[in-house]
Amino acid sequence: MNPTTLFEKQPVPSRELLDAARSAGTAVAALNFYNAETLRAHINAANELDASIILQTTESTINYLGIDLIVSMAAAAAREMSRPVALHLDHGGSFELAERCIDAGYSSVMIDGSKLPFEENIRVTRSVVEIAQKAGVSVEGELGHVTQNDDNANISDFFTRPEDARVFVGETGVDALAVAIGTAHGFYKGEVKLDLARLREIRDAVGETALVLHGGSGVPDALMQEAIRNGIAKINFGTELKNAFTLAVKRSLLSSDDIDLRRTFAPAIEAVQRVSASKIRVCQLG
Repeated sequence: MNPTTLFEKQPVPSRELLDAARSAGTAVAALNFYNAETLRAHINAANELDASIILQTTESTINYLGIDLIVSMAAAAAREMSRPVALHLDHGGSFELAERCIDAGYSSVMIDGSKLPFEENIRVTRSVVEIAQKAGVSVEGELGHVTQNDDNANISDFFTRPEDARVFVGETGVDALAVAIGTAHGFYKGEVKLDLARLREIRDAVGETALVLHGGSGVPDALMQEAIRNGIAKINFGTELKNAFTLAVKRSLLSSDDIDLRRTFAPAIEAVQRVSASKIRVCQLG
């Protein structure tokens, strides 16, 4: 690869990666990063497996690192990676945040209107799609609601309805749709059960729109792969990555008085890389 081509490598719209995964009958691992160390772990894992991934940040990470630094870090990652990568806003809570990310250089954004009334969710999602399409940026919406694991509500009350999904994608033109079929954010307190029959109905209702599974951390590998075989093209991971990093840093700090952060964080990078690689393999049906 010549230097000019290398310099031109940038994050791509997530739709490119999702379409390729759907054609192959696999999924793309969407990995949240929070700092340079978790980003380095994801780059290493993706290159180890010669895989495309989606790098994600939430609004909290944007507030922590700064949006321009994140975009620059993702661009540097793209130049290092053997396969295309997308930079995605995870759970964007407003039109303004999605617009800010699009303007800054994100190649993919999520607008999460899942807590809004149905028609309002359609309206705000469609407004994001309109500006994103002009910039060549992919858009993910959410219908139904993926709860937190500490919620006491019956999560089936928030499951995505296939007919609503059909109307939603038709009215908004989203590239991807996050669906609620039994997962939750955070660590699971009991057995994970996915409504795969509902997932198949949603898949059939939305046609070419890619389906996304949030709350992937803690879901058994075999169950995630069943979800992929029934239509999921993107799976989000965050909680297990943060946990691996934090536990490794704690062990480093407790085992030595060394103040060199590069040595302190090295085991954490390795720990996150192992988790990232395992999730990529699951998505590849490996």
